[in-house]
Amino acid sequence: MSGRLIAVVGPSGVGKDSVMAGMIAAQPDLALVRRVITRAADAGGEDYDPVSTARFDQMRDAGAFCLSWQAHGLHYGIPEAVRAQVASGRTLLVNLSRGILPEAKRQFPTLLILNITAPLEVLAERLAGRGRESREEIARRLARASFALPDGLDAVTVTNDGPLKDTVARALSLIYPVRA
Repeated sequence: MSGRLIAVVGPSGVGKDSVMAGMIAAQPDLALVRRVITRAADAGGEDYDPVSTARFDQMRDAGAFCLSWQAHGLHYGIPEAVRAQVASGRTLLVNLSRGILPEAKRQFPTLLILNITAPLEVLAERLAGRGRESREEIARRLARASFALPDGLDAVTVTNDGPLKDTVARALSLIYPVRA
């Protein structure tokens, strides 16, 4: 039996965490991958395992991650245990960086990408509202918002600019096409 890894991508502030939580609430067979991040434990946002950069490097060197990357001055890791969970039939949602997608596809051949988008003004409002970045950092994140996905990947796109329940319903319909 084989499951599937679903990479959720999109610019900062697009609502990836909210959409994933809504999808899991609506579809109990989905589960969320908890990332390891070199971010302070009290930074807010997603539920993650905070570690120091030195500890992250030790974990990576010991083979603790099936995927790891750097973005926005932080290190991110996906636990190696995800590989066994997918192989056992689990369908997992994971928040990934667009840059790691080709490697994720090599590691997980059935990878599906859920690309979440929103208009720039919506992103700017959400980023300012979460209070984690300076005005300059927000501007840099917005400048990256329209970066394209790497070619040759299986991706579906949903816009998150209205009620969350509507975005969740559209995302689930893309992930789970009409069932007989």
